[in-house]
Amino acid sequence: MQNQNLNTSDVKLIFDEAGVSVAEWARVNGFSTTLVYQVLDGKRKCLRGQSHQIALALGIKKGTYMDAKQLSKKLRTLSPEAERRLEECKM
Repeated sequence: MQNQNLNTSDVKLIFDEAGVSVAEWARVNGFSTTLVYQVLDGKRKCLRGQSHQIALALGIKKGTYMDAKQLSKKLRTLSPEAERRLEECKM
């Protein structure tokens, strides 16, 4: 198992060695080609949303992808108080 994140130069080299275009990889994985190029060029911070998902998929960032519902479920599990406040907000 890999312990380090790849850097964008490593990822670009892997694409070259595999003979797979960034655009093809983006299409196969359901990502915006433009956004993948922006991630690889360091023009995105990759903090959330699709750029975060792309960085995870490329191996340049560690973390976990969760959609909003999954995150809410995890937060409620970790904090019964958060669950109570969420229910109050729904009223």
